[in-house]
Amino acid sequence: MSYDLIRRVESLGEPSILVVGDLILDRYVWGDAERISQEAPVPLLRADRREHRLGGASSVAMMLRALGARVRLAGAVGDDSEAGLVRGLLRDLEIDDELVLALRDRPTTLKERYIGRAQDRHPQQMIRVDYEVRDPIPLEVQDLLRSKWADEVARADLVLISDYDKGVCAPALLRGLIDETRRQGKRIVADPIRGRDYAKYRGVHCMTPNRLEAQLATGMTITEPEDALEVGRKLVRELEMESILVTLDRDGMALARQDGRGELIATRPRQVYDITGAGDMVLAVVGLCLAAGADFDEAGALGNVAGGLEVERIGVAMISRDEILADLLEHQRRADGKRFERSRLAEECRRLRRAGRKVVFTNGCFDILHVGHARLLRQAADLGDFLVVGVNSDESVRRLKGASRPINLEAARCELLEAIASVDAVTVFDEDTPLEVIESIRPDVLVKGGDYAPDEVVGRAEVEGWGGRLVLVPLVEGHSTTRMAGRAAESASQSRQTSAHRAETVPPEPSSRTLSVSATDRVEAGSRITREPADKR
Repeated sequence: MSYDLIRRVESLGEPSILVVGDLILDRYVWGDAERISQEAPVPLLRADRREHRLGGASSVAMMLRALGARVRLAGAVGDDSEAGLVRGLLRDLEIDDELVLALRDRPTTLKERYIGRAQDRHPQQMIRVDYEVRDPIPLEVQDLLRSKWADEVARADLVLISDYDKGVCAPALLRGLIDETRRQGKRIVADPIRGRDYAKYRGVHCMTPNRLEAQLATGMTITEPEDALEVGRKLVRELEMESILVTLDRDGMALARQDGRGELIATRPRQVYDITGAGDMVLAVVGLCLAAGADFDEAGALGNVAGGLEVERIGVAMISRDEILADLLEHQRRADGKRFERSRLAEECRRLRRAGRKVVFTNGCFDILHVGHARLLRQAADLGDFLVVGVNSDESVRRLKGASRPINLEAARCELLEAIASVDAVTVFDEDTPLEVIESIRPDVLVKGGDYAPDEVVGRAEVEGWGGRLVLVPLVEGHSTTRMAGRAAESASQSRQTSAHRAETVPPEPSSRTLSVSATDRVEAGSRITREPADKR
């Protein structure tokens, strides 16, 4: 994973986005489903909780708001209690609903899902019930919204269309919106319906259909991910778009551009619990990235990441920038390992702190790892979210411990530390103290063993100066690298002395002849050398 994606998330800013489309209220009824009904062969749900969430275009608006965008939403609801719930949720999130119009001739679109828990397993959706009218909204309502487009597009950095085929995204309404957006030089992105005629989207800059939607719209089949590139190129040509992002679930995305270029954007394996909201999340992130100046490949890659996080949760859920950033950082660490060069480590720690994570630092030679080290590292990791271990270089150890040290060289010591689960990062320093590392990464917690007095700990004043703290971890009795090395040397010395004594007391084997071997004699390992008397040669 490229660090460009991490930088892109950090530089998204707070763009203003206009979302136009079908508003939906998602209702979740949770309960225990532990037996079959006596009335019919169906699970019986004993409901214990009801929850309401925003869906459809309002879900896209919610996701954008959670990602830090300023959002205005245009669409329609009914004149009913569900409409009140939708408006309340929007206002709680500070989403502008001035252009959400109340219609008396239809209900607010409601999708009611029943979620059952059984035998301590992950909750599963049992059934969904929809309440909706799908006819186009009245012409007078369309005309009212069209009269607003010029001002609304002028206020926005980008426009998103979230079409769920519930009546808001009528062809005439979208045509006016697309034409006005292009006239003002703004970008417009659409998440289309499942259908065969995409003419109403002609002129959008980008579209995010899924595999099935793209197949239906073109009459082509996507068997392999590469097939989606040809499907995408066809839609780009026919609809006069700049690009298209075809979402391919486990196969990631296919990006096709107006100039014929195409690329596949891979995704990472995820534990899929519920695909609800994944398409909305992709649209929200793609729109946010494009509004912030990203190219389509960056937007698609980040949409992939966010969509993956979404399917790991039940129902439509909000994903924050911090969560996307944390996922990118974790993937980067897995790909690169735990060994960090200092400047990159400092950058990593800055990102973690901005994401609200706590950085912990400890250091040492770690020449012979023992149980005392293991306990110190485990306790240090418990004090924060990201444990950095500073390791003295070989030359630094020699200056501190003498010419006979280190026993294990730098590469081996680092590899062993990297293998410890509680350690998140390992960095080597050549100085006599870790002060420069500490000043570079600015940890929140500094950890040392209990054999140090607070005033003896290098970096304590600096860490406390920027609001951090020092923690001294008690030592494990009887465990010290220096003592272990001393005991090993003493044992080796005694062994050599014993061997020498045995050699002095064992008499040589008797021999009837002194054997001399010239430099030209060839002696095979393990062989016995014999010479014949001269008169036999």
